[in-house]
Amino acid sequence: MEPVGEQIKVIQRGVQEIIDEKDLAALLETSRAANRPLRIKAGFDPTAPDLHLGHTVLLTKMRQFQDLGHEVIFLVGDFTAMIGDPTGKSETRKSLSPEEVKENAKTYLAQVFKVLNESKTTVAYNSEWMNRMDAAGMIGLAARYTVARMLERDDFQKRMAANLPVSIHELMYPLIQGYDSVALKADVELGGTDQKFNLLVGRALQRDYGQKPQVIITLPLLEGTDGVQKMSKSLGNSIGVFDPPGDMFGKIMSISDALMWRYYELLSAIGPAELQDLKARAESGAINPKSAKVSLARELVSRFHSEPLAALAGAEFENVFRNKNLPAEIPEAPSWGAGPMGLCRLLADHGLTESTSAARRLVKQGAVAVNGEKVSDPELALAGNREYMIKVGKKRYLKVRSS
Repeated sequence: MEPVGEQIKVIQRGVQEIIDEKDLAALLETSRAANRPLRIKAGFDPTAPDLHLGHTVLLTKMRQFQDLGHEVIFLVGDFTAMIGDPTGKSETRKSLSPEEVKENAKTYLAQVFKVLNESKTTVAYNSEWMNRMDAAGMIGLAARYTVARMLERDDFQKRMAANLPVSIHELMYPLIQGYDSVALKADVELGGTDQKFNLLVGRALQRDYGQKPQVIITLPLLEGTDGVQKMSKSLGNSIGVFDPPGDMFGKIMSISDALMWRYYELLSAIGPAELQDLKARAESGAINPKSAKVSLARELVSRFHSEPLAALAGAEFENVFRNKNLPAEIPEAPSWGAGPMGLCRLLADHGLTESTSAARRLVKQGAVAVNGEKVSDPELALAGNREYMIKVGKKRYLKVRSS
């Protein structure tokens, strides 16, 4: 294993908070002396089938722990997903059925092993121990935490102040997430900054069960391509792990130069010294920031697809945007018939946007063009049996053929 000081430098990169650093240093010292890897836990609830780059911030930090020689536990929250994490929600989340959770979980591992080393990853499911816990066990778990402490959660307080309901099962969510750390005997748990309360519950429960409290590490929530709101598919600002190579490359190239460095820090595998040098050269004018962005896009597309596909995506990007040419291949669709078709519905139906609401936002932002002319009316309807060349953003196209 690397010396403790070197390990801490790697772990600190891109981290928001470590609770606490002295405990982490002590754990690493003991681990190195005993040649016993630490148990690093991070949980993911399969509430949707697809992951985006925001989710991979945690995965990237987990991979760094793997490379340092520690044991990583990828916890699939198949039990907690049926409750629904109340974090940041202004209303009770819809509970998922076991069938929905199982279907979503199928796609998770194929995506996470684009980042994690599969041979060094332990996959666990919290249904393994929660399904064995009877009613008496659940009451016993509930007895280990007070209502007053649970209601310290900011989102619960806001909902109660607004006279919005907080369901009893939502109060159980942090307890069950915390109990996962007890069941796994976690040394370290990773989570987004919005998960801090839940992670602290895990520390408290481990202490109550006679275990050494885990160190918790929180990481920032990655902004989406708009550079403002956190990455979210529903907001139309996400970059999906399984986005086609060209789409992923183009979306990364669309982010601002300032946001690029945040993506580098949280997602790139290049070392701290190399990143500092790259940023210094870009800021001094020694290199064009665009070339640094191209390098980032190539790295991430290579990780989630392959190096040859990243090279093709880069060449296609240059062809379209530097040379002002249309893409070599543009998706085509037949006309829908004689009647009119709402533009936003057309964009969503053919995958140019993630939803009709996302399409409406892009139209209002002036990011959609029909036959070379920007449109601004989200209620625009296109006549049928005509040909259209539709462009969304800088690189998504659709050609509609006449019947």
